[in-house]
Amino acid sequence: MNALAFLLALPLAALAADKPPVDAGPYVPSPQSVVADMLKLADIGPQDFVVDLGSGDGRIVLTAAKVFGARGFGVEIKDDLVVKSNEAAKKEGLADRVKFMKQDLFKTDLSQATVVTMYLLPDTVNLLKDKFLTELKPGTRIVSHAFNMGDWKPDATYKVGSSTVYYWVVPERK
Repeated sequence: MNALAFLLALPLAALAADKPPVDAGPYVPSPQSVVADMLKLADIGPQDFVVDLGSGDGRIVLTAAKVFGARGFGVEIKDDLVVKSNEAAKKEGLADRVKFMKQDLFKTDLSQATVVTMYLLPDTVNLLKDKFLTELKPGTRIVSHAFNMGDWKPDATYKVGSSTVYYWVVPERK
């Protein structure tokens, strides 16, 4: 079974539990070319604060800071990836603008975000929809590699090589 098939086979109940799973599945990084295109599509700039949910090795937040001048943080469940990401931020001279932490992404404060990025399992993405609509300011951009948010139709869908990237802008509250 390949990694993507494994990820798609995980039950929703494992993701929706009160406590995050000890191991949310294998780490599958977004290719750097997809990362760059995700950030370009979100029109990232120095004024942005990027929050990456399921940040893995930190490549999205690190690229946002290094290439586009943004600030931000990444949330990851695996200790070794958090350590690796923070070490990379120090090594690249970005530790004053980005940080990575082990944290439950469902309990993460997203209020600073102007852009949210993610490459998460479909069920997790769908569980985050209400959090996004409640916590994010109108106009906040959301970019997802590979998976959409079900009945919240994306504002745009892009093909990046063999990958699909979904893009939303948080609407004004009614």
